[in-house]
Amino acid sequence: MNNFIFHSPTKFVFGKDTEKEVGQLLKSQKAKKVLIHYGTGSIKRSGLFDRVVKSIEEAGIEHVELGGVVPNPRDTLVYEGIELCKKENVDFVLAVGGGSTIDSAKAIAAGAKYEGDFWDFYARKAQMEDALKIGVILTIPAAGSEGSQSAVITKTDGMLKRGLNSPFYRPQFSIINPELTYTLPTYQTSAGVVDMMGHIFERYLTKSENTLFIDRLAEGTLVSIIEAGKKLMDEPTNYDARAIICWAGTIAHNGFFGVGRVEDWASHGLEHELSALYDVTHGAGLSVIYPAYMKYTLEEDIEKYKRFAIKVFGVDSTNKTDMQIALEGISELESFYEEMGMPTRFEGIGAKEEDIDKLVNKLQENAGKTFGNFKKLTMEDAKKIYELACA
Repeated sequence: MNNFIFHSPTKFVFGKDTEKEVGQLLKSQKAKKVLIHYGTGSIKRSGLFDRVVKSIEEAGIEHVELGGVVPNPRDTLVYEGIELCKKENVDFVLAVGGGSTIDSAKAIAAGAKYEGDFWDFYARKAQMEDALKIGVILTIPAAGSEGSQSAVITKTDGMLKRGLNSPFYRPQFSIINPELTYTLPTYQTSAGVVDMMGHIFERYLTKSENTLFIDRLAEGTLVSIIEAGKKLMDEPTNYDARAIICWAGTIAHNGFFGVGRVEDWASHGLEHELSALYDVTHGAGLSVIYPAYMKYTLEEDIEKYKRFAIKVFGVDSTNKTDMQIALEGISELESFYEEMGMPTRFEGIGAKEEDIDKLVNKLQENAGKTFGNFKKLTMEDAKKIYELACA
C-alpha cells in the first residue's frame, strides 16, 4: 500500500426529510445570499424547490436562482451563473440536482472568485486559488460529485469535455435524502449505477501492490450496488435499496477507494470523448467502454480480473483456466449492464465506427500521446478499444 492523505471534509446529512435542514446548514456556513442552481425544472414540479426556498427564507437568508443545467453541463450556463453571482453579490452556491448540476455549480463558484475566464482552470492556463462555498441537495445518485473535489464541464465551442480537481470546490455539506430519487426514470437510475461502479473500477484496477484490504471493501460495495440496482428495477420506491445506491455513489468517488494506490481513469478519458461528440449520458457511455477496456487490458493482471469475477459475480472457478474465469466475469458485467437497460456497444448510443479516428484525435488533444496507469495506453490502443466496443 502506497503512502496517502485522505481528507473528506464534506458534512453529509443523510435520510428522510433532510432537505428541510438546508436553511440551518447555510446559516452555519454564514451564508448571506445563495444562488440556487438546478436543472430543467423537475425540482419545481415535485415541490422540492418550494421546500428548499422555505427553509432558506426561514433562516433569514436571501436567494437568487438559475436553472437550465443539462447532462454534460455546458460552459455557456456557467458563464451566466458567474455573471449572476458577481452582480448579486452571492456568497454561496447551492446545487439541487445530480452530478451535472453539482459540477456546473462548482465551476460557477470558481469563476465567481476569478477575474479571468473560468475555462483557464480547465485548460490548465491558471491555478484555482479560491471559490465560493458550495452545498448540495442530491437528487440523482451517480457522479459522486456531492462528496468529491472533481467537476467536468463541456466547452460548447469544439465540444471539449474536461475535468478538473480542486479542494476549493469540495462541498461544505451535502444533503442526501433517498426519497428524492424515487421518481427518477429507470434509465437514469441505471446510468447512475454504471457511473458509481465505474468510479470504483478506476481505483480497483491498479498496478499498486498490497491493496487487498481496500480491494475487499471495493468488491463488497460493488456487490451491494448490483443487488440494490436489480431490486430497483422492480421496486423503484424501495427505500433501503435507494439508500444503498445513494451512499455507495458518494463513497465511490470521495477518494476512499483510491487510498494507497495509483488510480487509472483511462476508461473515463475514453468515455468523455463519446459523450462530448454524441452528447450521451455518461453512465451509458461507460457501459459501452468498460467491457471493451477490460477485455483489452485483461492480460495486464489476470489475477485481478479473476478475483473480480469470483468475488463480485460469484463465477464458479471449477475446472476453468484463469483466463476463462476472468472472461466470464467481464461477460457477467455486460449481462448486468444489459439487465439494467444499459448499452454495451457503439450502436446502443448512436456512436459510429467511422468516427473512431475523430474520437482518437480529440482524446489525444485532451490527454496527450499516452494516458492511463493500469496499462499505459497509446492512441493506437485507444483506437483498438473503441473498435472492440463496436464488435
